[in-house]
Amino acid sequence: MKNSLSRRNFVVRSGALLAGAQFAALKPSWSADFRSKPGVQMYMVAAEFKKDPAGTLAKLAAIGYGYVEAYTEIIPDIPAFKKMLADAGLGCPSGHFAFGFMDTEKALDQASTMGVKYAISSILPPELPKGGMAGLMPMLNLMTADDFRRQAALANKIGESAHKRGIKYAYHNHNFEFRKVEGNTTGYDILLKETNPALVKLEVDAGWMAAGGADPVAVIRKHPGRVRLLHFKDFSTITPPINELGPKAGAHIVDLGKGVAPLKAAYEAARKDGVEYFIVDHDPPFHGQTTMQAAKSDYDYVARLMA
Repeated sequence: MKNSLSRRNFVVRSGALLAGAQFAALKPSWSADFRSKPGVQMYMVAAEFKKDPAGTLAKLAAIGYGYVEAYTEIIPDIPAFKKMLADAGLGCPSGHFAFGFMDTEKALDQASTMGVKYAISSILPPELPKGGMAGLMPMLNLMTADDFRRQAALANKIGESAHKRGIKYAYHNHNFEFRKVEGNTTGYDILLKETNPALVKLEVDAGWMAAGGADPVAVIRKHPGRVRLLHFKDFSTITPPINELGPKAGAHIVDLGKGVAPLKAAYEAARKDGVEYFIVDHDPPFHGQTTMQAAKSDYDYVARLMA
């Protein structure tokens, strides 16, 4: 996901999602089987969606996407969003919610109303950052082994609450988790060791993982059945590893298939393991092309893998 603070601002405004939301039983937006097609993280099209929500969803469907992964900052009215999805013929099996920044039950209220199967933490701080959102990035880049243990404890609590609601919780990685924090142990090692696999699933971002110095194929194989969603992001370089979340890493993001992240191998391992959803997560800017041109190029890459 995006390395800039702008993407994290959704946690400040996410309470607006509850305004006007109707918590009556709604048809789950993952009930139809959209898994034969790629999906797309809505952060990629955030600017377009804000200007023309229905039109943007229609364009994504016309490209060929089967579903979106919700990005909650840009969805002020969940029932209206679900109607637009239905009109476009798109599913929404997953979404990123402000876990760790707002009350867990309120975040799960949002997930229930949206009807997602997987409620995912875009990022999960072990505690609220000092100095507000401006302090988030420095805090993440300096997390200690004990910080990751606190993060794991929080993830377990979220997973337990989600399970009680019939929702599955998943953790989305970036690159900072793969910094060694205790001998040869990374933060991600601690997170996986100290979370309950039945309650805390994984959304592996293969690009961020590779950029951080880890092998997404090895992670998928080592934890069979735990990775349920795969994000595609590509980088122009992953050597040496970049473990700090920030502009230095984000500057290397490129169109899918044009970089060096092991996306094909990650896809093959994920498919073999039964991963359910394959999602484009390409952060802007898009360097000489429009958002929809990038969305089409990225769709074509993942669709070829899935053919």
